[in-house]
Amino acid sequence: VDLVQSGGGLVQPGGSLRLSCMASGDTDSIGIMAWYRQAPGKQRDLVARIFARGGIDYVDSVKGRFTISRDDMEKNTVYLDMNSLKLEDTAMYYCHAAPFAGPGYWGQGTQVTVSS
Repeated sequence: VDLVQSGGGLVQPGGSLRLSCMASGDTDSIGIMAWYRQAPGKQRDLVARIFARGGIDYVDSVKGRFTISRDDMEKNTVYLDMNSLKLEDTAMYYCHAAPFAGPGYWGQGTQVTVSS
C-alpha cells in the first residue's frame, strides 16, 4: 500500500485547512485509516482514525474542530478537515494505513503551521 498526502500549509489561528491521503495498492486490506501528528521534539501522536467497518474516533484536543472522512466513491481517499486551528496544532501530519493483518504504512508527511 502506498499513501500520498496533499494539503497543509500556513494558516492563521482560527483558520481552516484540509489534508488528503490517497491510498493505492491493496486497499481492500486496510482496516483503519488514521492521521497522526508530530511536533518538533515530541512523539508522533494519533489525531483521528476511521475504521473500514464503521466508526470514527478523535483525540480529545481536536474534538469538535477536526473531522476525518472517507470518500465514499473512492474509498481509498481519506480527508482531515481542520477548523478553528490553534497554535498548538502546528506539526507534521502523517497519514497511516493499518491493514487487518501485518504492519502499517505511512504517508510522506505534510507540514501544518498555525501562526499569526
